[in-house]
Amino acid sequence: MAPAARSSGKPIATLPEQLRRSLTWDQGAEMAQHERLRLDTGLQVYFCDPQSPWQRGTNENTNGLLRQYFPKGTDLARHSTGDLAAVAATLNGRPRKTLGWRTPAEALDEYTSG
Repeated sequence: MAPAARSSGKPIATLPEQLRRSLTWDQGAEMAQHERLRLDTGLQVYFCDPQSPWQRGTNENTNGLLRQYFPKGTDLARHSTGDLAAVAATLNGRPRKTLGWRTPAEALDEYTSG
């Protein structure tokens, strides 16, 4: 199976509709196939202005966390879907200040059960 960055969008399609109405991303090469993602999922993809990290604060924080596992410039195609899912599970289980020290997984569970 292809890594999430080049998938058919199935992982994002599992999110509740309210959470997957749009995606705001930076200008990185990881979104080179943004049009395919949009077509596969119906997700609207927006790009932040260059040199404007304040437009994507949570994204920048997550990038820093991801770099603990994948240094900048890492070719994610070299990692299996399972490897990527394991890192995602680890980060989704890590408390975040922006979520009142809840984990992303806890916040999602609260959102979907409430």
